[in-house]
Amino acid sequence: MSVQTRPQRLSVAAIKRRKGGDKLVCLTAYTAPVARLLDEAVDLLLVGDSLAMVVYGFHSTLPVTLDMMIAHGAAVMRATGRAAVVVDLPFGSYQASPADAFRAAARVLAETGCMAVKLEGGEEMAETVAFLTRRGVPVMGHVGLTPQSVNELGGYRSRGHEPGERRKILADGVAIADAGAFALVVEGVNETLGRELTEAVAIPTIGIGASPACDGQILVTDDMLGLFDEFTPKFVKRYGSLGQHIRQAARDYADDVRSGRFPAPEHTYAAPAKRAKTSA
Repeated sequence: MSVQTRPQRLSVAAIKRRKGGDKLVCLTAYTAPVARLLDEAVDLLLVGDSLAMVVYGFHSTLPVTLDMMIAHGAAVMRATGRAAVVVDLPFGSYQASPADAFRAAARVLAETGCMAVKLEGGEEMAETVAFLTRRGVPVMGHVGLTPQSVNELGGYRSRGHEPGERRKILADGVAIADAGAFALVVEGVNETLGRELTEAVAIPTIGIGASPACDGQILVTDDMLGLFDEFTPKFVKRYGSLGQHIRQAARDYADDVRSGRFPAPEHTYAAPAKRAKTSA
């Protein structure tokens, strides 16, 4: 009898070896059903703090808690077996000190079983990245447009167009790579800067509104699937229009309920037929 084995989950080391090789395919995932559907197609699933807007309806990522990230990270891990899973460290859980960052990251790794954590920031976070990696915590960096700093940045604008800002983002990415990060998300930057940063670091860059020259790409799955009709960022390509399909399905259901077409006999449980009495 043959024994079926589960596919081996992609490791952090395998992700790092993809520098300059086959493009890394990455998407976000926050729930078990969606993660299960994505697992076969992607290399990496990011349980991003963007769940603040996508799942909870907040206007920024700032209200997310560590407990929320752990709950969603654990759900994604339970539902998948192939993709590497990385979980964001939320705002306030790692900025105060490297020790705080380690405590938060240790909880995430232990309670979810994920491969790595992601944190935002550049040169100011390099010491923290080095502290974590020396203690066995794999770290993915995130530079450019960093949503947790939206109040300081003055909104969700693309970055790296001015020479000074460009030099700062380039220095940020190099510092995080040199500190030991295994990969680097580059978000919302001038395309030539995304290309230059990819050439400047020895680890894979994963672009989101950066450059096709990045070693991989990531999108928020709900944006990619067209679940939001209100606004589509410039860097998003929609591969579906599920929002329209869901809205129409809800209307069709409502019409059927109100008209009495649903439930039909085939959707209900009939009483079992009575057996006929037999004479002795």
